[in-house]
Amino acid sequence: MTPILYSFRRCPYAMRARLALIASGLKIKVRELILRDKPAHMLDISPKGTVPVLWLGGDQVIAESLEIMDWALAQSDPAGWLNGDVTLMRELIAANDGPFKRALDRYKYPTRYLDEAIDPAEQREIGLDVLRPLNARLAAHPYLFSATPNLADMAIFPFVRQFAQVDRAWFDALKDFAPLQSWLEGHLKSTLFQKVMIKYPLWQETQSEPWLGEAFAPTPQR
Repeated sequence: MTPILYSFRRCPYAMRARLALIASGLKIKVRELILRDKPAHMLDISPKGTVPVLWLGGDQVIAESLEIMDWALAQSDPAGWLNGDVTLMRELIAANDGPFKRALDRYKYPTRYLDEAIDPAEQREIGLDVLRPLNARLAAHPYLFSATPNLADMAIFPFVRQFAQVDRAWFDALKDFAPLQSWLEGHLKSTLFQKVMIKYPLWQETQSEPWLGEAFAPTPQR
């Protein structure tokens, strides 16, 4: 069967899975959902209930975003995202998924952590501390490792986007962060990202799934 991706458009984890799946050139169907109303089938195959979930058919399920990226790139990596020091790439991704994501959540959603007496400004600075080494790398070349993007760029960029969007005027005015700002803007304007952010109607069991990365063409009404 054709693999099917359960996704939520604005989730950075789902974004990076979609980035890799589209970049791989694989044919994937997508089921767009809202997190407050998750399809029963998705919960059956992935009870933890988070996106993304890639269903390969039967009991074959990949329910972690990085594992979906790895699966897609193992099938096809035309842009060479795995070229270079993969161990170091994964170290940068781990810093993003750990300290940076923790600070990002508390900066963006401080009311979710009332028991921790969160100071959003302090959490924002913690996030910046994680971004500084990335900014230094980007001062040397357009992407984190070279003149072309790789796995780390694509796995990290959706979270930096979310961080910037909390207060875009503040982020754009940051001094000494021009390399990071330029890197982010380049991703946002890329053709790949435009495909990743195509809006699909919420999936219903009575409808067929659109192809991931392709503009949705609704069935004409008769």
